[in-house]
Amino acid sequence: MRALVSALAAAGLIVGIAQAAEEEALPNQHWSFEGIFGTFDRGELQRGFQVYQEVCSVCHAVEHLAYRDLTEIGYSEDEVKAIAAQAKVTDGPNDQGEMFERPGRPSDPFVRPFPNEKAARAANNGALPPDQSLIVKARENGPQYVFGILTGYRDPPPDIKMGQGMRYNLAFPGHQIAMPPPLSDDAVQYGDGTKATSDQEARDVVAFLTWASEPNLEVRKRMGVKVIVFLLVTTVLLYAVKRKIWAGVH
Repeated sequence: MRALVSALAAAGLIVGIAQAAEEEALPNQHWSFEGIFGTFDRGELQRGFQVYQEVCSVCHAVEHLAYRDLTEIGYSEDEVKAIAAQAKVTDGPNDQGEMFERPGRPSDPFVRPFPNEKAARAANNGALPPDQSLIVKARENGPQYVFGILTGYRDPPPDIKMGQGMRYNLAFPGHQIAMPPPLSDDAVQYGDGTKATSDQEARDVVAFLTWASEPNLEVRKRMGVKVIVFLLVTTVLLYAVKRKIWAGVH
């Protein structure tokens, strides 16, 4: 019995050490949207959308977003129309019963890079690029995790045997990932003059994906602050009323 307990304890210790090692691999970044008063930086979100559009959208969809949602990150309606029009949307059938392509509209969902899962796997050596709409919320400590994945590519240690087509990544569970490093210095050219280092691109696209995962985050936080203030004021008023009612009682 003691041997079994010792074995279980050792196993738990090993798992704990492994988890701690993985957590240590995650970078500790500060984000503007953290905390009860945190908000999104619109410039950062627009740069992140640019990174997604020019780099990530080749493989990854954000199926829960429509182009009109981009007005929430600071784009004007005319800019959104121009962005949507760059996409080719399959529509129909027309009067001849045929499907056809047209320029995108603000009301259209973001165009997916592949028509179906089989096509996505065929283009990526059997790996399925996950949808990015909820990727940040799908993982504990999501922003740090996604940033860690994007910046965690390294040469594998000499004692690690890599699978065929796999890359070594510090933040990815098991450290072997099929996705090639998606970012590099100057992978995009920012219109606001920000220097496009790979770390900067990673920060920006993580901010955009965080917004995509929870676009109502700022509204929810403002509502929470209002509720807290209301409860504090109500508590003070109730205490004052109680003191007045019971003032003459000894």
